[in-house]
Amino acid sequence: MTPLPIDDALPDVIAALRETGLCVLQAPPGAGKTTRVPLALLPEVTGRIVMLEPRRLAARAAAARMAETLGEAVGATVGYRMRGATEISRATRIEVVTEGILTRMLQADPDLPGVGAVIFDEFHERSLNADLGLALTWEARGALRPDLKLVVMSATLDAEPVAGMLGAPIVTSAGRAFPVAQRWRDRPPPQGQRFEAQVAGLVREALEAVPGDVLAFLPGEGEIRRCAAVLGECGAEVRPLYGALPFAEQQAAIRPGAGRKVVLATAIAETSLTIEGVRAVVDGGLARRARFDPGSGMTRLVTERVTRAEAAQRAGRAGRVAEGVAFLNWTRGEEGGMRAFPDPEIASADLAGLALELAVWGSDDLAFLTPPPPPALAEARALLEGLGALSGGRITDHGRALAAMPLHPRLAHMLAQGGRGAARLAGVLSVRLPPGSVDLSEALRQPTREARTEAKRLARHEAGPDLSDAQRLALAYPDRIGLRRPGDAPRWLLSGGKGARMEKGDALAGARLIVACDLDGDPTEARVRRALPISEAELRAVAADRIAWVEICQWSARHRRVEARRREMLGAIALDDRPWTEAPEDAVAQAACTGVRALGLGCLDWTRRARLLRARIAASGFMDVSDATLLGSLEDWLLPFLDGARDADAFGRLDPFDALQARLGWDAARRLDEVAPAHYRTPLGRKVPIDYGPDTPTVSLRLQEVLGETRHPHVGATPLRMELLSPAQRPVAITQDLPGFWSGAYADVRRDMRGQYPRHLWPEDPTSATPTTRAKPRS
Repeated sequence: MTPLPIDDALPDVIAALRETGLCVLQAPPGAGKTTRVPLALLPEVTGRIVMLEPRRLAARAAAARMAETLGEAVGATVGYRMRGATEISRATRIEVVTEGILTRMLQADPDLPGVGAVIFDEFHERSLNADLGLALTWEARGALRPDLKLVVMSATLDAEPVAGMLGAPIVTSAGRAFPVAQRWRDRPPPQGQRFEAQVAGLVREALEAVPGDVLAFLPGEGEIRRCAAVLGECGAEVRPLYGALPFAEQQAAIRPGAGRKVVLATAIAETSLTIEGVRAVVDGGLARRARFDPGSGMTRLVTERVTRAEAAQRAGRAGRVAEGVAFLNWTRGEEGGMRAFPDPEIASADLAGLALELAVWGSDDLAFLTPPPPPALAEARALLEGLGALSGGRITDHGRALAAMPLHPRLAHMLAQGGRGAARLAGVLSVRLPPGSVDLSEALRQPTREARTEAKRLARHEAGPDLSDAQRLALAYPDRIGLRRPGDAPRWLLSGGKGARMEKGDALAGARLIVACDLDGDPTEARVRRALPISEAELRAVAADRIAWVEICQWSARHRRVEARRREMLGAIALDDRPWTEAPEDAVAQAACTGVRALGLGCLDWTRRARLLRARIAASGFMDVSDATLLGSLEDWLLPFLDGARDADAFGRLDPFDALQARLGWDAARRLDEVAPAHYRTPLGRKVPIDYGPDTPTVSLRLQEVLGETRHPHVGATPLRMELLSPAQRPVAITQDLPGFWSGAYADVRRDMRGQYPRHLWPEDPTSATPTTRAKPRS
């Protein structure tokens, strides 16, 4: 065998397994861990060795390479198992499997009979299935199989967390097979230059500077095709490589060609694959990731900058067979701003499948390296309850049946209840849909070869009565049944409560009812990418158990009134909507309180006496009459006095005086006159209203009316603020100390006012004068 860097670390791996049964192996890209470690463990392990690979192509390639090393065909000592493809025999000792296969093995037989070791390859990718598989294997080992050997292999230096969780020794293999030089951009790409043109330019530079083949990384199929178009005739064979590509074309991309070759690949080529002849890597610097929004129940693909760990993985592809060069689509300075590692998939994925597997396992108290986020897990369990897979959080027989199918729970539910032909729809939905019409019927009329293959494999799971495709889709997506909103724009309210939209020219823009299976994940209003129209009769036939009449009495902010309706609801959408003429008065009053709360206290008719009463109550301290408190307790004080008011106009005619008076109570109302009287009684016996403003209680009256008053009046313990007026009712003084005013500032006021108002009384000694409201008689 050709020597590889991993060879020096293999004795340490074997020693760790002999001593503890555990090992975390850190080996950089190109070290050879994928094909050398399983073979090295053959003499050490009793039974089979199961190695998990995150991707189908890598699993096939790893099995083929190990079989070639042994001089055997695949399926002898080394084989593989994945969805829809198996090459194993009774002689097989090493099984390379895709990650979901291990979960199925554990769920069927938690003690993994006949398996002596489990290897998790490329664990740094932190796929959801790998995290779940490790958690289940670790629990099975602790409870049932302490002899089970466990190896976790990572291509990055972030091995410490998993080693710490397992209590496993770390073995490190240093160096690549061959050195890789890195070439950063001197400056950022020209502003406005398309991404595909940036990558194509680096590919041409690599072809000129480095002999051999070029591997370029782009985020997705669309960018790959556009970059191929930009490259045109570049002097080399251009081959795409992505997950949805037929297997034969994938093989053509990784096999040596007759001449020089440029492979334009997604992240599928980051790990475990050796593409013969590659001497240069071009890294576009972008990666596409799925982000699940538990609030909308939708997954959207986002394009992000690669992390430093991913960039190192990609660069390592250039050093597999000889010295290489990595051409990077960013400057050296920009690299410092890149994140160190990508987030684990469990932190941002749709967790419906995970939640179902945990329910089948019977426990979610597992040792996850990254625990699943509670909101996303709750959203997943709510979906499973809606599908009938869970009942009260526990797995049902239907749920066990769904878990046994190699599909997302949505599609498995559809397959189990959609009758003959459901597999055809499941096949189309379980593979990547090519660009096309919003109307899914187009893809169903002309399914891809991969979709037809998948449908044939799934046909044995079909059950239930025969249904239309639209009904089957409604089974799979009960939360994405859309009812068109009023208006010209093609917008729908979905049964799950979210909004959806199309462009006016889309094929289904005029449909009243749709079932959407593909949305762009916009949290505000998702764009429908694939859907089917469904008639109301079809919908009622398949969703009858979820349709119910509800009586709703609520405040309409749009119409500014209470609306009482009887609605036939399917989730958040109303299939029928009628007035509820018999709505109870207490329900109407409750909704009216909601309206007052929404509009604010200013919507009521605050008469002078109501404002005065509220101010007096506030001054007395008998109870809190702030806006916040009154709005928060409307049901306690205002509701009994609404008298059938049910819209904003009626609220504007509602004087809250009686309601506040009742809220105060008879005893407090009596004491209120003592603590915060409504009037100040002057020495002449006249009642002057007290203004309980925002600062302090105030009265306004003519100065002559308080002549002879030697004690300042109070409201409770607060001195009454007195605004003393001239005979023309203009303020001449403001005081909260009347005796002090008489002995002080009064003299100045008297001097100024006597000339202006000679017929009015301005005594030299105001404390001994008689109060009056009259002028002196003319002489």
